[in-house]
Amino acid sequence: MPDIPNPFSPLDNLFITSKRHANASIPTKPWADKLNPLKKLFGKKPEVTKGEPKSETSSSKTGLENVPQLLGKAKRAPFKISWAINDEEIKEAQRLRYKVFAEEMGAHLPVNEEGLDIDEFDAYCDHLLIRDPETLRVIGTYRVLPPHKASQLGRLYSDSEFDLSRINHLRPKMVEVGRSCVHENYRSGAVIMALWSGLGQYMKQHQYEIMLGCASIPMADGGHYAASLYNSLGPEQMAPVENHAFPKLPLPLDRLNGGLDVEAPPLIKGYLKLGAKICSAPAWDPDFNTADLLTMLRLSDMNPRYAKHFLEKTD
Repeated sequence: MPDIPNPFSPLDNLFITSKRHANASIPTKPWADKLNPLKKLFGKKPEVTKGEPKSETSSSKTGLENVPQLLGKAKRAPFKISWAINDEEIKEAQRLRYKVFAEEMGAHLPVNEEGLDIDEFDAYCDHLLIRDPETLRVIGTYRVLPPHKASQLGRLYSDSEFDLSRINHLRPKMVEVGRSCVHENYRSGAVIMALWSGLGQYMKQHQYEIMLGCASIPMADGGHYAASLYNSLGPEQMAPVENHAFPKLPLPLDRLNGGLDVEAPPLIKGYLKLGAKICSAPAWDPDFNTADLLTMLRLSDMNPRYAKHFLEKTD
């Protein structure tokens, strides 16, 4: 799906290391190294240019347990946080998205002469930009679809993958976030925290309560890992039944080995630690070959340990 990663998805890659968890029963080569198509993008250390803070990512830890240390460093990061104000700035975000999703990940995106990732949602979204303070190049982005714009458009992106009828009543106070990515030379905790800060300030400024997005699980093994991961979720990690959504193209869980002993990727670990809830069984996105879980985060339910950092400015 185009929303790769989605809310907090940089964590899915930021904390991935070359070492596998000792107890994780994830199938082995030849396809194991392709289990996460973004691993090669975010697992490596960022290239550090003169004047740029070094990544604070530890190579021996994974998950959101690293966030307090990262947050302390990220506050001093000089990256510029802004929102696109014209078509040229939106194109900067679209160009970065195309580079990451199509050129690096191999996603099936429409080809255009300018090398931009464009779809019908872009014209209705607000585009968060993170810039290198020296070159002013856009090195990170999110797009956010606010409720009044979603109403004008007539749908959310998630509507294409899920039946959202049970949460229709939440739409007036819900934003959809996605299409986030970071340039390969800048994948550090400081950039992630800048993105988070931009989103947090946006939610506060406009008094929105809910963020909705999709957590994407790679399917290089045909879906067994995704099925096992979904089956491992506990009741406390699922949204209440009245907030459930239903995949339009569901992953065929009954035909997959859903009993593998797997560990959740840092993306989903981090999301759940923040207080988010999973609202659906996995939907299959053939264009990106991922299993997508609809995920909802209410700011009022956010873990206080992380809320103050998410909602604080980093500059």
